[in-house]
Amino acid sequence: MKSLSEIETTSKRASRAVGFSWGEAEEIAKGIILLELFGFQGIKNLNQYYKLIKKKNFEKLKIIKKNNKSNKLSLCPLNLGVRFIDQIKSLESFKKITFHKITHPILFLPFLSRSSEIIGKRILFKFEKNTLLLNFNVNILSKLSKNEIPLITKNAEIIFLENKDSFSEKEWRNLYKLSENTFVEETDSLKQGAAGAGLTDND
Repeated sequence: MKSLSEIETTSKRASRAVGFSWGEAEEIAKGIILLELFGFQGIKNLNQYYKLIKKKNFEKLKIIKKNNKSNKLSLCPLNLGVRFIDQIKSLESFKKITFHKITHPILFLPFLSRSSEIIGKRILFKFEKNTLLLNFNVNILSKLSKNEIPLITKNAEIIFLENKDSFSEKEWRNLYKLSENTFVEETDSLKQGAAGAGLTDND
C-alpha cells in the first residue's frame, strides 16, 4: 500500500509536469490525499484528468464570482479549487455560488472540504440533482455512490450553511441542569480537601 507521503510527492510532481506551478501542485497534492482518506478515487481521477489535458483545453478562472459561466470550455476543477481556497474569505459573503460546466468535479471536492474548515461552516455542493455535504474537512456526506460522480457537471451550486445547533433550547437546559449536580459534589470535595490540609498543617 502506498504511503500518504508517496501519494503527496508523486501527485505534486505529476501536477507540476502538466503545467501547474509548484505552489498549485502542492495544493493539488493535498487534495488528492484527502480524496484517498475519504474513500474517493483521487489517484484514478487525477490520472484520467491529466490524460485529458494532453488532448483538450480547459478554462481557468482567475476571479470567482457569484455566477460563473464558461464560454465554450469546461472549467478546470484543480484551478477552480486553488482559486476557491485563495478567495474563500470573500466568497463566503455570496451565500450561494453557481458554476456552469465543471469537468471531473470529484477533484474539486477536497478544496471545498478544506474551505469548510477554514470558514468554520458546512458547505453544500449540488450538481445534477445530487447533493454532497462537506463537514469542516472531517468527512463528506452523500447518498451518492463514490463511483457515480459524473465526469462533467453542466450546472453546479455551492451553498454556505449557517451554523446552528442540532438540539432544542429545552434539551440543552435539561442537560445543563443535570450537569449542575456536579457543582455541589466539587464544592464539598474542595471543602473536605481544605479541611484535611488544615489539620495536617496544625499537626
